Amino acid sequence: MWSAIARTILSYRLVWLGFLVMLTGVMAYFGTRLQLSYQIARVLPLSDSTQFQYERFKERFGADGTLMVIGWQSDRWFDLPVYQGWYQMTEQVGKLQGVRQVLSSARMFNLQRNDSTWGIRPVVTRMPQTQAEVDSLKTQVLSLPFYEGLLINPATKATLMAITFDEQKLNSRARIELVQTIREYGKAFAEKNNIELHYSGLPSIRTEVMKKVSGEMKLFMGLAAAFTGLMVWLLFRSGRVVWLSMTVVAIGVCVAVGTLSLLGYEITLLTGLIPPLLIVIGVPNCVFLINKYHEELAEHGDKQRALEVMIRQIGLSALLANVTTAIGFGVFYFTNSRLLMEFGVVAAICVMAVYVVCLLMVPILLSYLPVPKAGQLQTLQGGRWRGVLSRVDYWVHNRRGLVYGLVTVITVLSSLGMFLIRVEGYVVDDLPKNDPVYTDLRFIEQQFKGALPLEVMIDTGEPNGVFAEAGRALYKVRALERVMDDYPEFSKPRSLVDAIRFGYQTYRGGNPKYYVLPPAMELKKMVGDAPLTGKASATSSLAQSFLDSSRQITRVSYQMADVGSIRMQEVLGSLRPRIDSVFAGTGYKVSLTGHSLVFLQSNDYLLGNLYESLLIAIILIALVGMVLFRSIPIILLSKLPCLIPLVVTAGIMGYAGIPFKPSTILIFSIAFGLASDGTVYFLTSYRRQLQLGLEPPVAISAAISETGISLIYTALILAVGFAVFAASSFGGTAALGVLVATTVLMACLTNLVLLPALLLTLKRYRV
Repeated sequence: MWSAIARTILSYRLVWLGFLVMLTGVMAYFGTRLQLSYQIARVLPLSDSTQFQYERFKERFGADGTLMVIGWQSDRWFDLPVYQGWYQMTEQVGKLQGVRQVLSSARMFNLQRNDSTWGIRPVVTRMPQTQAEVDSLKTQVLSLPFYEGLLINPATKATLMAITFDEQKLNSRARIELVQTIREYGKAFAEKNNIELHYSGLPSIRTEVMKKVSGEMKLFMGLAAAFTGLMVWLLFRSGRVVWLSMTVVAIGVCVAVGTLSLLGYEITLLTGLIPPLLIVIGVPNCVFLINKYHEELAEHGDKQRALEVMIRQIGLSALLANVTTAIGFGVFYFTNSRLLMEFGVVAAICVMAVYVVCLLMVPILLSYLPVPKAGQLQTLQGGRWRGVLSRVDYWVHNRRGLVYGLVTVITVLSSLGMFLIRVEGYVVDDLPKNDPVYTDLRFIEQQFKGALPLEVMIDTGEPNGVFAEAGRALYKVRALERVMDDYPEFSKPRSLVDAIRFGYQTYRGGNPKYYVLPPAMELKKMVGDAPLTGKASATSSLAQSFLDSSRQITRVSYQMADVGSIRMQEVLGSLRPRIDSVFAGTGYKVSLTGHSLVFLQSNDYLLGNLYESLLIAIILIALVGMVLFRSIPIILLSKLPCLIPLVVTAGIMGYAGIPFKPSTILIFSIAFGLASDGTVYFLTSYRRQLQLGLEPPVAISAAISETGISLIYTALILAVGFAVFAASSFGGTAALGVLVATTVLMACLTNLVLLPALLLTLKRYRV
């Protein structure tokens, strides 16, 4: 079959070239339509209970991640020039299209009551012109406990602006321009008053992260192309090999962006890695084909025959190797996580597409190029590595006990390191500690306890249940808030209870000591008298945001610190029994939800799927091996050279303190697929030598000689290509690059040394 494929490729060269040119043009065109993702990537499947509760919450109250905050701290927070500048900035932000509401110390609202009529009035009606006016406003602001801990921190003289976005604008391209405009207003205020501003909240964090993702995709495409190209030149010392390889991967990149666009996917933190990954993964295909071509030329000098042998002998092994790599990516489809499914499906498709492009493009272009001279062939065949391979061959045949001993020691030490791995993730831990996104979030946490949303949803089980039974639900909510106050990770709450407390303070003449939940009789009178039941009126919006339309469900909103998944588990483990105790006997259903909780559950979900996807990858790759090889013992033992590098990588993670988190969990399935490539190439060569009638020891030596150079070259190219990701500002991406580079180098050693040793030990079994 492969002889027919080789003849078809070489006989219809112009047709295939035309097809590739057309494919590249079409996919590049569709790639121009590719856009960044402006929505929060969903990791959990919709069937997950945490995701289900979150979707249920959003149906009733809308998205919880629409709040952006701008904070600062200064003794001059109520000086006339500073306050005027803050007032002007608040007004500017409030007029922007896409901003739903703005609150700050220059835009606060108070309740007022005339007889039985309630209303909302602004605390600040115009920009103050004198310091005396500002001092008067300061007295009013500090007399409203409702805003303390939300907009102001009197103890540290810190304040913030809370900006709520329209959800449609937030999840569109307009968000970037909107956030950028707000930052420009902030920059003008900061420079004029010599005050440092801190920007946080999910809209700001998402915008800055996506800007980095977009920039890094372009950066890593350039770095991957430059460094893999340089590595190819250093190994082959041939410009033609470099541009031939770069041509193949350039087509692969066009296919990748076009595929993303055609499938309706967008650029996320993961899919943004696919184009540079293809550059790195695609070059080894070229290396194996070109090395075989040069080997054949050195043997007989017949160009046509060399091309046919290259396609015939490398085509099948390259196919199986790329299938194993594609499986390493494709198993993410089984996670049922949209984020991982998109990444895995597109990466798997594109890996196979690059293989096809390489199988067509390399022989066709080589057929038009002149045959290298004898001196060039010696360099191209990697003569300086032949001594290394001779030493490897000696160790395999004469030092197998030592090989097994060293591998056992390394594996045991690495296994001990695995037990040191922490499973922990933070919302912004992929960013360096000196990144403005990280430092700004920490400022908001120190001054206002956090900027990440957490919601408590209380379902009373009956319409108007929130106000039934003399407001029993409201007293339970207040008890809940007191419990939550015991945890420093949570900010001051925003809830219907706090709106009522605000109203009661007004009801009792504005004295801050009456910012409390009133006794039952007065509460009943207030609820009947004031528009706190969600009826349309001037003040109902204050209550409506905390009630569903039937007044059956109410919410308590918190902002919390980015404490990490371990501490969050501890907090929730302690908190849930206490909440259950507060609502015991009521029949109410109390749900903790919000982006922070979804993020925590996503970590646990991804960890569980790591084991599942890796197991699926092992089984599928073993089945691929069974298609070619008929010996079950050899198939099983041939997995050791692929699995041991993963154990070593896990051990490094443990000793280096690199935790399991969404970005690092991907490493193992990807690395296993890449590590299996070398195993496939070696076993294919070994089987071919046996079919020629060679005895196992001689066949092993021949396979080492035939595949060794290519295995070394591809390992070095992959290692250097993945190492460029260490330049990422995202810690997980940097760790992925370094750890996958380590894995492929270790896999090269195990495939060249351990695998041949195992085959010799099991020489009675034939492949």
